[in-house]
Amino acid sequence: MIPRYTCPEMAELWTDQARFSLWVRVEVLASQAQAFLDVVPADALDDIVRAPVPDPARIAEHERERDHEVLSFLAAYCEGMPEESARWVHLGMTSYDLVDTALGHTLARSCDLLIRATTRLREVLADRAAEHWGTLCVGRTHGVHAEPTTFGHRLAGFAFAMDRSLQRLRAAREAVAVGTISGSVGTYALIDPFVETYVCGELGLGVEPAPTQVVARDRHAQLVQAVATLGGCIEQIALELRLLQRTEVREVEERRASAYQGSSAMPHKRNPTTSERLCGLSRLLRGYASMALEDVALWHERDLAHQAVERVILPDCLAVAHYQVIAAVELVSCMEVFPDRMRQALDTTGGLTLSSAVLADLLRDGVERETAYRTVQSAANRSLADGTDFVAELGKEGVAAGVTPERFLVHHDVILKRLDALRERED
Repeated sequence: MIPRYTCPEMAELWTDQARFSLWVRVEVLASQAQAFLDVVPADALDDIVRAPVPDPARIAEHERERDHEVLSFLAAYCEGMPEESARWVHLGMTSYDLVDTALGHTLARSCDLLIRATTRLREVLADRAAEHWGTLCVGRTHGVHAEPTTFGHRLAGFAFAMDRSLQRLRAAREAVAVGTISGSVGTYALIDPFVETYVCGELGLGVEPAPTQVVARDRHAQLVQAVATLGGCIEQIALELRLLQRTEVREVEERRASAYQGSSAMPHKRNPTTSERLCGLSRLLRGYASMALEDVALWHERDLAHQAVERVILPDCLAVAHYQVIAAVELVSCMEVFPDRMRQALDTTGGLTLSSAVLADLLRDGVERETAYRTVQSAANRSLADGTDFVAELGKEGVAAGVTPERFLVHHDVILKRLDALRERED
């Protein structure tokens, strides 16, 4: 992913230097395990441990000759030790024992960064929901005024969406935090399973229970789908803020510095560019999800069709999602809310949003449903057409109504208690 949408701590995990450093760590751990089994001599192990991480440029030089990245890495790595010790490196292993075990560790660490950021977003949403729990606004369905609600209630829905995203991310982390060191076609024919247990244990990974030489790619698909769903939830927040920042609505606005310039031609513009950016990035994440699903099916014990795809989509999707969540934290925590504008919008239709409460009163009073509905609808249609007060129009129908927007918050405290429990949760 381009630096514009990559945070430094995530980028650091996916550099070539970080990858080759981790490969060295896997090889050292495997050699240590082999030494415990009296397979690798102690003096050779010392040389293997002391050998430096090879320079990526040197690995690239070897790869131009070998056209095989792992063999090129091993050639460059073994240059840092005596030949008699180098022959013990990678003993009994196949390429993807190294690649997939290291990848599992990198994915786990990347998930940790993403989970930490998403937890923070959930907290910010929950806190701002509590802050605006009593801020009345109009609820909209199909983009049209429906019934009264509060802005805090709306934000609470987003907070619970982040909580569900966290559950999905944690499950996906567990799925991808695995390795395998089982040799060619995963049979352990030339390597003791203890090596796998030791290496994966030291790296904090589980093991693939029935390896085929590679870690199963449905694990990675699960992660990318969880990330894409997280992106969709953030898009829902960003889209809501975009709609509320429209000039004719202006109930919410992205906070801007005094030097902000929203248009090269129109100095008055204050555009919701952060929200728009978050919506756009979600499209990338959905695209990555479909590609990850394409990688699940491999020929027999393995093929290499997945490699080129995941080299791009795994670091990219995690970088995009991490950036997106951090940007969303800033957006939500700093957004400006205009309660007066919200109340003004609620009152714009002269009480039409209270029609369901009036209908409920008539039904409780024993009026037949069709008659009650048509009576309220007739008054509503005149109010909307003529711009008159809805309650006054109800009076012409012989209906006395004294409802207020606050009536719709009778059971509001039930959701507030759930929100409070979410805010108090310790992960």
